[in-house]
Amino acid sequence: MLQDDVLALLREAGADYRSGEAMSRALGVSRAAVWKAVEALRGAGYGILSSPSRGYRLASAPDDLRAGEIAAALAGRVVGWEVVCLDTVDSTNSEVKRRAAGGAPEGLAVLADGQTGGRGRRGRPFQSMPGKGLYCSVLLRPACPPEELGQLTAWTAVAVCRAIRDCCGAECGIKWTNDLILGGRKVCGILTELELEAESAAALAVVAGIGINVGQTPADFGPELAPAATSLSQELRRPVRRAELAAALLRALDEMYAAFPAGKPEYLAEYRRRCVTTGREVVLLRGKERVTAFAEEIDDRFALVCRLPGGGRETVTAGEVSVRGLLGYV
Repeated sequence: MLQDDVLALLREAGADYRSGEAMSRALGVSRAAVWKAVEALRGAGYGILSSPSRGYRLASAPDDLRAGEIAAALAGRVVGWEVVCLDTVDSTNSEVKRRAAGGAPEGLAVLADGQTGGRGRRGRPFQSMPGKGLYCSVLLRPACPPEELGQLTAWTAVAVCRAIRDCCGAECGIKWTNDLILGGRKVCGILTELELEAESAAALAVVAGIGINVGQTPADFGPELAPAATSLSQELRRPVRRAELAAALLRALDEMYAAFPAGKPEYLAEYRRRCVTTGREVVLLRGKERVTAFAEEIDDRFALVCRLPGGGRETVTAGEVSVRGLLGYV
């Protein structure tokens, strides 16, 4: 869309002006087409200044997700990112899987303003209010053994922590394995899904889904979720633009993918440092069974090593773990 292309050029220019003639040459369209695109962006809430001698400059932007604005921050990256922004979708993970089945290359990133069927682990619903969160899924096709693919959720958790830090200065903790914690409550969930080849069970693709609570208030969460959930704006006491967060997220995921899997020591060390599960009493949930244990450490495979009441140890690689003092468990 021409509007996104013009927006990308304006975002690249930063505080400088970019002439309509230069943009028309870069995009292969007429200056009149550039002017119409600028007017459409203004109508959508973008503050674009104009000067007869210098051209156009982006002065302000609404809290919208636009592919052009996000893609402008990804020039020169390892992955050739294709950014798709949707008003609404059932699930960004489901949309990426549908496109992956149709042959989409790695680097596809689907973002949505809202989801009607957002989900977390074990098929649990993930609240995805329109205009309030950042709901993003990316398609990767790494060539590596299955045991390394299984660790990508932990790598992704570190990348999302870095993105939030870089965008707004907040330092998140990680609740093993896939929840990000801020102020003792959940601010982000991660769902990583593998697409396998039917006959050989070889991995064809990895879909990493990330849902970050950005602008929700306690009233948005409601009385049931508010004690366990928070948002970036709630904790920081200021708004956070989702497009800027999305750009920081894709940059961090790009850096993660460039380091995977050889850069494991760095990501493992940061995961351990950020993990809020270790050193605490936990409850291992196995269906109807609840086993109290003490989380001792994260091993070299990002698994959780727990000490059981009888003194034995168990390495937990999957499943649900509740942590005393976090997310409503006391």
